[in-house]
Amino acid sequence: MYLIKNKEEHPINPGNKKILIFTAFANTAEYLYENIAPRAKEIGLNTALVTGSIEGKTTIPNFRADMNHVLTCFSPMSKDRDVVYPEDKNKDIDILIATDCISEGQNLQDCDYCINYDIHWNPVRIIQRFGRIDRIGSKNKVIQLVNFWPDLTLDEYINLKDRVETRMKISVMTSTGDDDLINPEEKGDLNYRKAQLKRLQEDVVDLEDMNEGISITDLGLNDFRMDLLTYMKEHKDLDHLPFGIHAVVHGDKPGVIFVLKNVNKKINIKDRNRLHPFYMVYVDMDGEILVNHLQPKDILDEMRHLAKGRNEPDKELCKEFNRITKDGRQMQEVSKLLEDAIGSIIEAKNEEDIESFFSAGTTTFQSGGFSGLDDFELIDFLVVM
Repeated sequence: MYLIKNKEEHPINPGNKKILIFTAFANTAEYLYENIAPRAKEIGLNTALVTGSIEGKTTIPNFRADMNHVLTCFSPMSKDRDVVYPEDKNKDIDILIATDCISEGQNLQDCDYCINYDIHWNPVRIIQRFGRIDRIGSKNKVIQLVNFWPDLTLDEYINLKDRVETRMKISVMTSTGDDDLINPEEKGDLNYRKAQLKRLQEDVVDLEDMNEGISITDLGLNDFRMDLLTYMKEHKDLDHLPFGIHAVVHGDKPGVIFVLKNVNKKINIKDRNRLHPFYMVYVDMDGEILVNHLQPKDILDEMRHLAKGRNEPDKELCKEFNRITKDGRQMQEVSKLLEDAIGSIIEAKNEEDIESFFSAGTTTFQSGGFSGLDDFELIDFLVVM
């Protein structure tokens, strides 16, 4: 309760009282709710409980405590509460106590403070928990993770701390090196990780004691695959859409996101772009590359954020874009940005070739490369204004 009171009195972001508390067990979550909720209510904070086996609870009177309702009122901005539940505009949940039933696929970035009341043995689960608030679209300048460890006597018995830290290092060694939430200073062995990343591009690997094989790549893009499958079920005529379609949206980083398809059959599909033959590049209005084609997840995250909740064209933005381009007759500026985007792909391939020449293993000089615009078809593009 000390942490809760301290955050209430000294928020890490002005006015933000949100706290997300994770535990692995439903009975522990209920225990926390019973002990925290009454005391939090005394200082003006509403608490909610969400688990997979216990009916949801909240300290808000006459509040329907199903999962979606609770999560929407806990993170009202990211989940568009005022649109989805307009009658609940004044019903804010400040503290959410939950099990790992919400550790995947939930946007809770209104919150800036995540507590692990117990440490899950699987480090991927810890990363997923923190990922609920560490997301694109967060308005918070700072976010914080707090981990509770067992007392020394218990930890000596189960050796939890050492086991989790060891598994976290394994995760770091086979990923980016940025995901160790237990030991942030741990950077891992870069050369070993490069070799593991190469393996991840080609195989589905087993992460220690997990029951099923799981690829780090799949962890990154699976959400988008599910979104696409759902969209395709609802829109069965996607195959008939013409190439070159575009949309215009508001955004903090003006530029264009291009989606391209390679038509050069000589390109080696085992090169670094995991979406081959598709390539995505985000370029700003000055031709500088904001996100290159080797970071598809970052671009997809950005597109999801820009397009969220926008089911209809922004008529004013479309009018402005049509005015600038003379109703599409003067697209020279966009064409120039397209050339810059393709140029960045060619430059990245050339840099890879040079790097491979000076490193161990097979050089990529003979694997084929892009020559220019003729190697690509423009699938679509998103203009950010």
